[in-house]
Amino acid sequence: MGRERHSMTLPGSVGTAPRMEAVRTLHPAYFALVMATGIVSISTHLMGMPEVAEALLWVNAAAFVALWAVTLVRIVRFPREVLADLADHQRGVGFFTTVAATSVFGSQLVVLRDAPGPALVLWFLTLALWLVLVYAVFTALTVKDEKPALDTGINGGWLLAVVATESVSTLASLLAPAFRARAEALLFTSVVFWLAGGMLYIWLISLIFYRYTFFRLLPSDLMPPYWINMGAMAIATLAGTLLYASAPLSPLLATLSPFVLGFTLFFWATATWWIPMLFILGVWRHVLRRFPLTYDPLYWGAIFPLGMYTACTFRLAHVVNLPFLLAIPRVVVWVALGAWILAFVGLLRRLVRLAVGTASP
Repeated sequence: MGRERHSMTLPGSVGTAPRMEAVRTLHPAYFALVMATGIVSISTHLMGMPEVAEALLWVNAAAFVALWAVTLVRIVRFPREVLADLADHQRGVGFFTTVAATSVFGSQLVVLRDAPGPALVLWFLTLALWLVLVYAVFTALTVKDEKPALDTGINGGWLLAVVATESVSTLASLLAPAFRARAEALLFTSVVFWLAGGMLYIWLISLIFYRYTFFRLLPSDLMPPYWINMGAMAIATLAGTLLYASAPLSPLLATLSPFVLGFTLFFWATATWWIPMLFILGVWRHVLRRFPLTYDPLYWGAIFPLGMYTACTFRLAHVVNLPFLLAIPRVVVWVALGAWILAFVGLLRRLVRLAVGTASP
């Protein structure tokens, strides 16, 4: 998820050259905006802030529609750039945000609106996007002739493959109670994607950890998506809690309950381990090495893990009846909301500057 091109515009603003250039260079990972807004909305809802959650739902609906509109324009007008991004080791994995964003928006509709019908449509779209994008991106990266070295080719953004896979699981589990006749099939699919996402994490985090500890790391290398190191395990935890709670709906899950709970705790412990490490690296980057902290669309990939950790810890505390854990989401939800507000202000400033033609795409 490189830093060389990452602009955004709105569908109604593509009439001038700078705005069309913003569409051409739109970062594939911009759907992380929907991921972050959706999970912060769900988290604030769980933590008793319904007005905030409702406002974020409307913001997310607008962002979801706008990003799809701009993305479709980009596919039609700039297909070569889209295909180039697909086979790029830095930018290609950003397409997985499209999968996760669709699922998170569907989850919002279930949790905040109790609207399983539209959410089911979004789940099928999530599944279709996963099937197309996961295999298209990894095939393109595998068969290309020229490849970067490990230290320049991989970063935390690669774990968006895990997030996308786990997002199929989370929405399937949320839909199961509303579709009892299909509950067994939905939950079986949820289990499969939950386990596949966990295996993907083991593969990818091994490479990422190796890159961090055995190659020189510059402040510019420590891009915001490194927070997905934690976020991928947080969404795996959330998926596990939803599966554990769904055991009464599925004989298979009833049998697997101890296994599901054990791995869910394993995922949560891994996510929790990452948080101090990520804060330490953030201090090293911005305080000790004085790397500028300015708006970057990739920061949405850092806000999503904060919201997801809030939601997964809240759910874990309830399904295992450990109320003392609720102290964690009561604090982290404010960190996630504060980070979202700062990033959204930065986004608005970028859009205003783009609208008046003073922002570089």
